[in-house]
Amino acid sequence: MTMRAVLGTGYGGPEVLTVAEREVPELPPGHILVRLAAAGVNYMDIYQREGRPPYRAALPYVPGGEGAGTVTAVAGDVTLFAAGDVVAWAGVGSSYAEQVVVPADRAVPVPPGMEAETAAAVMLQGMTAHYLASSTYPVQPGDIAVVHAAAGGVGLLLTRLIARRGGVVVATTSTPEKAELARRAGAHRTARYEELGTAVAELTGGAGAHVVYDSVGQATFDASLAALRPRGTMVLYGAASGPVPPFDPQRLNTGGSLYLTRPTLGHYIASRDELLWRSGEIFELVASGELEVHIGGRYPLADAARAQADLASRRVTGKLLLVP
Repeated sequence: MTMRAVLGTGYGGPEVLTVAEREVPELPPGHILVRLAAAGVNYMDIYQREGRPPYRAALPYVPGGEGAGTVTAVAGDVTLFAAGDVVAWAGVGSSYAEQVVVPADRAVPVPPGMEAETAAAVMLQGMTAHYLASSTYPVQPGDIAVVHAAAGGVGLLLTRLIARRGGVVVATTSTPEKAELARRAGAHRTARYEELGTAVAELTGGAGAHVVYDSVGQATFDASLAALRPRGTMVLYGAASGPVPPFDPQRLNTGGSLYLTRPTLGHYIASRDELLWRSGEIFELVASGELEVHIGGRYPLADAARAQADLASRRVTGKLLLVP
């Protein structure tokens, strides 16, 4: 039996991605086979395509690490799920395909009444926003938090979660339209990237922000450090503009005994209990209407290259999905 899948045939630009017929993989023990409803498009997929460590994969590869769909088969030793169950996942490779092999203990049940596309749209970015606001730097009422790329998939969810915890969000965006989305998500103040220092200084009387959540990387790193108050926390969780060059840790001292962390989702959902806790809380917030899922675009598998190009160009807002 064959299926359609996106293949990365080299490292480089979107042109290295193509769609081909492949054999449906066999199920190893402990795994389930899922008919894809939607796969999330994320920056780590672009890093994989470009061959950046640690995302570089052997050629050819099927990109993607997030999605949702219906279980079509289970390995004989699997008891967590059965055929017909709707599940979602994040951090599982080869998800840009009509059929995806998923470790059973890495899949989570999608609540009754929730569309599989909605679940796919919030797994990676929703849980990322969750761990950033509740674990990496647990936001307290009144904390001043900078959120870069606040109109993006993680940015909108993170802004909402920070506001829900009583934090005050300074959101950076590149256009007035994106700024309006950030305000609707709960941002107290919006600013263009080059205005960050002024915006934070005006809001805090020069004291600085308690935390900066930076997914942009190279282009914003220096301004992010400068926007922090003494003993503030710099959370560098992405590199959309490129990786941050090596720097002297003494800068953290001269900046005010700052903290710097480079987290990743995998370490915050390492156990199944934590995976179920984070995904469950996000699903509950979505179902209650407290978190709005903004899907910025749906693309067929054949247009995976265009979806990644659109994401990298920052012409889009919210979550991009691939649908079979």
